[in-house]
Amino acid sequence: MDKDSVVQRRIAIVAETLYLLNLMILPGLAFILLTILFFKYRRSESVVIFSHLRQTMGLSVIGGFSVIATFSFVALFGNTSADTAMKWMWFVLGFTVIHSSLILTGVYGLVKALNDQPFVFGFLNRKKER
Repeated sequence: MDKDSVVQRRIAIVAETLYLLNLMILPGLAFILLTILFFKYRRSESVVIFSHLRQTMGLSVIGGFSVIATFSFVALFGNTSADTAMKWMWFVLGFTVIHSSLILTGVYGLVKALNDQPFVFGFLNRKKER
């Protein structure tokens, strides 16, 4: 492996690791570090770096908004008087589904980064002229 390939691989691994840390252990702090990494390398010519940074940053923002939207929807439209247990059930169910999906996506992205392969997940996979 040449030196550029090793650097690209390390940046991709760091991006995916920060994404997973943001989801599981250090929310907020890892997102700030991921944002700094994103703005530092967002103009990179490397497909590996670009795809992993775009995927991790995009899913972090989309994931955060989806969790907030789910909680807001349940809080606003859930019956607050008699069905408090039902509201909590929807909170937990929504959080678990969204959160576990994002974690699995991050693990798959980390595997791709460890193999020095580009990765952009599903709905973020738009064609972009570079």
